[in-house]
Amino acid sequence: MSRSANHEFQEWWNQQRAKAGDLITSSGFSTVEIDSPSFDRTAKNHRARSAKQLSFIYFLKFHQIANSLSSGGSRFYVVIKVFLFIVLVLLVLELGAYFGGWYFVEEVEYVYVNWVEIRAGYLAPPLQSLTNMCIVLFFIQSLDRVVLVLGCFWIKFRGLKPLPRTDYTSVDPVDYPMVLLQIPMCNEKEVYQQSIAAVCFQDWPKERMLVQILDDSDDVDIQELIKFEVQKWQQKGVHIIYVHRLLRTGYKAGNLKSAMNCDYVKDYEFVAIFDADFQPEPGFLKKTVPYFEGNDDLALVQTRWSFVNNDANLLTRLQYINLAFHFEVEQQVNGWFINFFGFNGTAGVWRIKALENCGGWLERTTVEDMDIAVRAHLCGWKFIYLNDVQCLCELPESYEAYKKQQHRWHSGPMQLFRLSFFDVLRAKVSWFKKANMIFLFFLLRKLILPFYSFTLFCIILPLTMFFPEAQLPTWVVCYIPGVMSIMNILPAPQSFPFIVPYLLFENTMSVTKFNAMISGLFQLGSSYEWVVTKKLGRASETELVALMEEDPKTSLVNRGHQRSSSDSAVLDGFNKLEVDKKTKKVKRNRLYRKELALAFILLAASVRSLLSAHGVHFYFLLFQGITFLVVGLDLIGEQVS
Repeated sequence: MSRSANHEFQEWWNQQRAKAGDLITSSGFSTVEIDSPSFDRTAKNHRARSAKQLSFIYFLKFHQIANSLSSGGSRFYVVIKVFLFIVLVLLVLELGAYFGGWYFVEEVEYVYVNWVEIRAGYLAPPLQSLTNMCIVLFFIQSLDRVVLVLGCFWIKFRGLKPLPRTDYTSVDPVDYPMVLLQIPMCNEKEVYQQSIAAVCFQDWPKERMLVQILDDSDDVDIQELIKFEVQKWQQKGVHIIYVHRLLRTGYKAGNLKSAMNCDYVKDYEFVAIFDADFQPEPGFLKKTVPYFEGNDDLALVQTRWSFVNNDANLLTRLQYINLAFHFEVEQQVNGWFINFFGFNGTAGVWRIKALENCGGWLERTTVEDMDIAVRAHLCGWKFIYLNDVQCLCELPESYEAYKKQQHRWHSGPMQLFRLSFFDVLRAKVSWFKKANMIFLFFLLRKLILPFYSFTLFCIILPLTMFFPEAQLPTWVVCYIPGVMSIMNILPAPQSFPFIVPYLLFENTMSVTKFNAMISGLFQLGSSYEWVVTKKLGRASETELVALMEEDPKTSLVNRGHQRSSSDSAVLDGFNKLEVDKKTKKVKRNRLYRKELALAFILLAASVRSLLSAHGVHFYFLLFQGITFLVVGLDLIGEQVS
């Protein structure tokens, strides 16, 4: 099968990117060395590099080396290993003293007495000060959580919710506003078909909507499959186009920015955005767009996520607890009382004028959705959250995918905070909005939460077992976390049996969140890492077969018809996907070093706690250490194939 020149260039371009080793990402730009296919490096007439070119090359090499040395993950792991070594040494010393009846030979006794004096006089006081600071932060964050829950109760008690000012059921189709629907995707062969079908089935006049499939896939076979899907819906009368970028800069933000630069976008008033695994119901637009009528200062209507696999395994159940609280409480309360919240990146409708007014999509962070929401709020636009309009999607089922997703979600806000701090101060909005954005939206919920969670329960608590002069009260270890977990689980009451695993798992995830927060705040290399969250496409596999069976005229397996080169590419791609599904993939457990190291630290501290007869502390350290061990051995969720 011969491919078009466009595909040949695509393959050549991808090869050049791979040769270049791709990227210097820590500064937000990329460099790629491009060679022409016919270029001969050994040619005698090859022009020598100038001094300026050599200087620039050496600068890039130095930048690469500096970036590798400043890797936040590796440094963080070194710190944890040092901490583990210290804990093990202290444990051996304490065990020797305990089983020896606290009798030492003279030399050892001298060392131990001096250690106790140093510990009590110099080490315990700063540890106690750090403990007190984390307790205060813990109390403030818990108070914020209580206020959010009370706000949610008030909304439920009073039956408060936004109301649209118009109803499109009785409106003439020619009076419907023009709506653009975008589906950005990248190599997502498992879910592309179901998302395209769901968007194309919208109950909206076909001539008043346009579907953009923004495909950043670098796999040519997947590109052909998506193109064929687009052609199929075009034949059914849907206004849908396929958009593919040859230069995939800026990740999702760059993809959306490129799509909004098309000339025909000026004819549309609103844009609805759906990630590749989202399946909006047919009435999605009729339930969201009416809220813009009569609200000229409304920029965004955000809807709630619902999940096709929230009970697939323990990992998805624990994720569901967090996301249920996020949508039911955080988004709803912030949307009702202050008309501002972070855009979730999908399942929302934007007023295009608002996007243009605040500068459009920017590629400066890995949380382009939060970035555009912050800038729109600072420009005076308002948001509405609809808790009763849901959009079906998929949760990551493997710990590897979930960990990478959480790293991006927690490093990006710190990048944005660092970049937009002075913009917030200079913005022409009330001081209340500035204080809310800086202290609540960024500092308390994005920085302080992962900081105290990791520091208090993974560092301070085990240290207090070896530094008994520093005290961590039982109510901090047990009672307040238990109450907060109960409050978090209220929006998902069916998840109450998982309250203890939820509490322990959240403390375990604090390692990833803390590492991500630090890398984003100090602009370390891993903060710019963007990995598309792996989807399994549970619904799409059966739907694919069903669609082929119900439409035999366009079936790819109809052997009696002549096929074009495009159809052949689709057939090859489909057969490849079928082989992938039928072939049993080898799945393996990964080992996560930071989690395993912290597991041994906590288990060692639990042994020391047992010697001191700390009841609550011992059980907490024991079960928390076991949880770290389970996660570190990748025994939660689906294994990676």
